[in-house]
Parts: sequence; C-alpha cells; structure tokens
Amino acid sequence: MKRALLDTDILSEITKAKSLEIVGRARAYLAFHGRFTFSAVSVMEVVAGYSKQRAEQKTRRFLEMVDRSEVLSLDATSAELAGRILADLQTAGTPIGVPDTMIAATAIRHGIPLVTGNTSDYLRVQAAGYSLVMENWREPT
Repeated sequence: MKRALLDTDILSEITKAKSLEIVGRARAYLAFHGRFTFSAVSVMEVVAGYSKQRAEQKTRRFLEMVDRSEVLSLDATSAELAGRILADLQTAGTPIGVPDTMIAATAIRHGIPLVTGNTSDYLRVQAAGYSLVMENWREPT
C-alpha cells in the first residue's frame, strides 16, 4: 500500500465513521503506515468547519488525530505550483477552490497520490496537464 495524501473530504468521512468503505480503507492504511498523511490546508478546513459549528469536542478529537499524523506544509515550491494550477484553471474557465489547488500541489510536489472523493474538481487539474494521481476511497475495491 502506497503512502498517500488524504483530502479534506476523506478526513471528514473518517472522523464521522459513516462510510464502511472509507473506514475500512482508512483502517487498512493506518495498519500499514501507522499514521495518516494530509495537508496543513486540510487541518485549516476541518478546524474552520468545526469552529463554525462551535463543536469544540470534535475539534479537540480532530487535533488529537493531527498530533498522531504526518501533516505536510505548503512550502514555497508547493505554493508556486498551486498558483500555476489556479491560474491555468481560471484561464481555462474551469476553476476549483484555492484550498483544493494547494492540496493538489502538495500531492504532486511530494509525488504521492491524493485520496479523495472529490474527483470531479481534481480531474480538472489532470486535464490542465498536471501529474496528479488520485485514489477514490468511496469506490468499492
């Protein structure tokens, strides 16, 4: 099983534990790698979502998971790549959210697949010529 970057939607699904498919894959991944890998951008998105709900207990539980995980920062190289992706998609008339461009750039920069259920947005990154590899844990194996 290859190391991968978990997208925000997958992190959210893991914390909710509603999808048996995603929970099963997450358990297998964790058993193999010992920890999850995700972007600091995803930390921001999840904390913002919980903060809007005033869900402090959920925030604390999530941050405990963050402490046990590998969190990849948006370094200058990833930020430059995210800017290029953002501009290319905007120019093509197929924009995606700024956080998604940052997450895609982080996966590309580190040469690891992006685990996401949000494939429609990230297919635009691939269509723009970027070497983003995706895995969809929502699809049965």
